Amino acid sequence: MILVVEDDQGIASFLAKGLKAEGYATAVAKDGDEALALAAASGEDLDLVLLDLALPGTDGLSVLKTWRAQRLGVPVIVLTARDETSDKVRGLDAGAHDYVTKPFAFDELLARVRAALRSAEQRSSTELAVGDLRLDLLTKVAWRADRRIELAPKEWALLELFMRHPDHVLSRAQILARVWDYDFDPGTNVVDVYVSYLRRKLNHAGLPPLIRTVRGAGYRLRSSS
Repeated sequence: MILVVEDDQGIASFLAKGLKAEGYATAVAKDGDEALALAAASGEDLDLVLLDLALPGTDGLSVLKTWRAQRLGVPVIVLTARDETSDKVRGLDAGAHDYVTKPFAFDELLARVRAALRSAEQRSSTELAVGDLRLDLLTKVAWRADRRIELAPKEWALLELFMRHPDHVLSRAQILARVWDYDFDPGTNVVDVYVSYLRRKLNHAGLPPLIRTVRGAGYRLRSSS
């Protein structure tokens, strides 16, 4: 969903109708307080915000700063009649993804919307998440319940495999083939050893264990306790 935050009813209606014609679900907020409430209610359904800076009540810059303080990472394209460089800098420094000065051509705005959505999709594809467990595919660092977990190369390769197949039972043969690139050797216990390493790093007091042994079959990463 794209949230249009604009107090000018004519502009808001034009944007909403144009975006809907392009196949985007939209919602409209007429001021900053309504924008904050709608974003909170939308949750993961919110994909992008078109945000006017000159809003009644809570202004657009304050809204943007609030979202970033809340770690809301949704891309924001600022729409404003202001064309001063200092205003653009303040908007971008506050966390805006892009900046469009009124008046603007709808086709140009649409291109910027598509670019922002592509960029957001690329960012999200660099991280895996299963329950309270996250794995950054770029840094190869894991986080559980906001606690950083350093991983050795084979540990993160194994964890990545588990996280790409949550709730699936992975046999030792499958794990050996994917992580170590060789056929099953009934005499090796390397999988069991590295699963043990991962368990020690992932399991903390008060948190449910994530990797379960399925007797006679292999291992499974549970997506919920």
